[in-house]
Amino acid sequence: MNLYGNILRLFGWKVDITVPERSKSVICVAPHTSNWDFIIGLFAYNSIGRKAGFLMKQFWFFFPIGYLMRALGGIPVPRHSNTSLTELIVKDYADSTKLNLAITPEGTRSAVTKWRSGFLYIAHQAKVPIQLGVIDYKHKCVTIHHEFTPTGDIEADMAYVKAFYSAYADVARYPEKFTV
Repeated sequence: MNLYGNILRLFGWKVDITVPERSKSVICVAPHTSNWDFIIGLFAYNSIGRKAGFLMKQFWFFFPIGYLMRALGGIPVPRHSNTSLTELIVKDYADSTKLNLAITPEGTRSAVTKWRSGFLYIAHQAKVPIQLGVIDYKHKCVTIHHEFTPTGDIEADMAYVKAFYSAYADVARYPEKFTV
């Protein structure tokens, strides 16, 4: 076990990731109700020797923190842009030999009923699978057991993803902030 795994274990966390390692994938992560989700998810994925990029508000990429964020795999998301972020990321997949990107479909730590669908568009257009990850505070375990290939029917795919996560409504750090 590496440093990331040792730190998680020290705080009582387990990592149970059984999906195959892919050269390219989208990792959907929910519930997302706390800033700690980022740290725990990052440590969990790194603890098994895998690397994943992540999207984060451009605000966090100021000097000198920006260097650290990029080194950890961060991709800055501008608040307002005339360019489609989805198109840029799909191009990144096409230009890369290896790219695994963790995305929180809620898009915020607050309770929302409308999840962002960009991760579905990205995975479908880039022709990569989506791995469904759960950060379970109730049992202190990060799991990724399930993988699916989006169909391109965004409404049906989102219904599928939300149905999957509906079983995890009570495991968020702040369950009152998680809705499907």
